[in-house]
Amino acid sequence: MIKTPNKKYILAIDLGTSGPKVCIISTDFDVVGTEFEPIDLKLFDGGGAEQDPNQWWRAIKTATKRLISNGFVHVEDIEAISVTAQWSGTVAVDEQGKALMDSIIWMDSRGASEIERITDGIVKIEGYSITKIFSWMNITGGAPGHSGKDPIAHILYIKKEKPEVYKQTYKFLEPKDYVNLILTGEFVSTPETMCLHWVMDNRDINNIEYHPKLLKWTGIERDKLPDLAKPIDIIGTLKKEIAEQLGLKVGIKVFGGTADVQAAAIGTGAVRDYEAGLCFGTSSFLTCHIPHKATDVFHNMASLPSALEGKYFVANEQETAAVCLQFLKNNVFFAKDILDTDAADEDIIEKLTELAATISPGCEGLIFTPWLYGERTPIEDHNVRGGWHNLSLHMTRAHMIRAVMEGVAFNARWLLKYVETSKFVPSAYRPFKFINFIGGGAKSALWCQVLADILQRPIQQINEPRHANAKGVAALAMIGLGYIDVEGIAEKTIIDKIYKPNKALKGLYDKMFEEFINIYKSNKGIYKRLNKKK
Repeated sequence: MIKTPNKKYILAIDLGTSGPKVCIISTDFDVVGTEFEPIDLKLFDGGGAEQDPNQWWRAIKTATKRLISNGFVHVEDIEAISVTAQWSGTVAVDEQGKALMDSIIWMDSRGASEIERITDGIVKIEGYSITKIFSWMNITGGAPGHSGKDPIAHILYIKKEKPEVYKQTYKFLEPKDYVNLILTGEFVSTPETMCLHWVMDNRDINNIEYHPKLLKWTGIERDKLPDLAKPIDIIGTLKKEIAEQLGLKVGIKVFGGTADVQAAAIGTGAVRDYEAGLCFGTSSFLTCHIPHKATDVFHNMASLPSALEGKYFVANEQETAAVCLQFLKNNVFFAKDILDTDAADEDIIEKLTELAATISPGCEGLIFTPWLYGERTPIEDHNVRGGWHNLSLHMTRAHMIRAVMEGVAFNARWLLKYVETSKFVPSAYRPFKFINFIGGGAKSALWCQVLADILQRPIQQINEPRHANAKGVAALAMIGLGYIDVEGIAEKTIIDKIYKPNKALKGLYDKMFEEFINIYKSNKGIYKRLNKKK
């Protein structure tokens, strides 16, 4: 079906860890069409996690061509392209824009020892030199994470372990900036995307720049990092050869865009100060826009620049969320091994949640810890691992499924506990009046209710929750084009359903949450001994 020709549209590219979603979104905030193309993930011993940037582009090209060929809109009515992508990744490119190696992505922790080196000192707090940590917190709002998963750790790992690649690198780019480079030929990023390099001066929210002292501490040359533009700025136009490959018109405006966490924070519709948004995708994050800079060094959280001009947002991330259910499907129930059958189908996740609904809240004491690849917040521990605790012989896989859903919710509650503090959210706004819920997990009515019961907060299920990132980054282009303002984003966000907490379950879940935390406290030494790198 061809849409009315006088309508205008944004092509939003959302490059996730599992692959890119490409969406056509109208300036009325409607998702007109979408396509997805899967990509591979390479995991290595020692905490390595990489993806092939060339495969990213092939997947984006395939998905975009398929979407355009569906004829949902006139190509002439696509006014702009806006890109979001997995945050905290590193692509080393030469002066011609060619990737010199696979991208090190947000899950990679191989640079942890380099972060320990640059943050070391005689007198330390939480493993950081006192002098350095207070300078970092004052200038940036945070500091490089000792997990080694920030881009600065990736770059230092390359510098130490792959010196020839480091030497040949013209720019180190975040994933969304690499995609923008292909589209426009411009080596450029945006301040809020570069924040996790921990070399940005964020003290003046309207004038964010690289900081010479922090660059010196890290040992990274300024010339190897991209120049900066705003997320709502036009950074270039679509190159002729790329337009031909994608089936688009030449000269379409390409905006700066933003990373996935910031895009999702906008896509939740919770864009007013002290409103909360929660995402369950591969990872999970609980976000909140605030008007000031704050840091909780003890729980690895900080307020960093938002993609919305003049705003900060509480930045945090838990490494594995809805992917835990995918893990259960792929690695336990329907693993591709000698016991493989044809039992799995496209609706298997829905069937898993139907099974989970047959088990009563609390899973008869079964607890799942969703730390399948370490954790960032509210504890930073790349050694911690997941598992089911208190399994009994009479329990079924239905118990295991519900425990996964509850365990991910307990992890979100752990984070909520520290986001709702005076450092970030004034007492007048606590507890959050509601939490907007997005991501693949938000499609599940059961998960929405489990969250409401465990968090004891109303959960607002956002319409089309899987496309919140794309909507968020499309909104930035719409702001840049003058179609919408920040308040308009909130007004146009559709709530499908509100799930209210069951007060009768509060005592049960309070007790189980306490034991969830105790599992970590009691076992963190074991995790360290089993998983510490040699």
